[in-house]
Amino acid sequence: MKLILASASPRRKELLKQIGLEFEAIAACGEEISASLEPQQAVTELSRQKAEEIAQKRKGFAAPELILGADTAVAFMGQILGKPKDKADAHRMLSMLQGNRHKVFTGVTFAIREETSVKFHSFYEETQVELYPVTEQEIQWYIGTKEPFDKAGGYGIQGLCAMFVKEIQGDYNNVVGLPLSRVYHELLKCGIDILKKQ
Repeated sequence: MKLILASASPRRKELLKQIGLEFEAIAACGEEISASLEPQQAVTELSRQKAEEIAQKRKGFAAPELILGADTAVAFMGQILGKPKDKADAHRMLSMLQGNRHKVFTGVTFAIREETSVKFHSFYEETQVELYPVTEQEIQWYIGTKEPFDKAGGYGIQGLCAMFVKEIQGDYNNVVGLPLSRVYHELLKCGIDILKKQ
């Protein structure tokens, strides 16, 4: 079964390569809209939108195919923090998160394309992250590295921001962008054993 990642995220690509999977990346480019204010529901809806978009585009291609859509968001004090729009937005997010505990949600949807049908399977994973208190100078330095700008919540746990992370409860890879172990076990529930390809 061909695997397609419905994302251009370099981090998700690296995570799939980490467990030895061969795949094609086709970025979903539709507008990301979720009516939900609940982060776990929002990321799940957005992951399904991405998987549905690519499944629609793949009509007519050989099946079976497994299309994987994912979306990650940071949630703090009832707010969903996506990717910062600019330096001021990155500063706002980092100022909120520093010294505090927040939640990271990744929604994942499998679109399983057969010859005549598409089945969808969605779930989400939650991880709690606590950052050390940081100074204004440290925030400005981090923004200056440009690392925050393509990452939910304005930081990359696998990058330079690692020095500011105090504690994690849950799946580290979920914060990076894809909960690998959960993906594996959810695939098994769908009758797909990726170990058979190894």
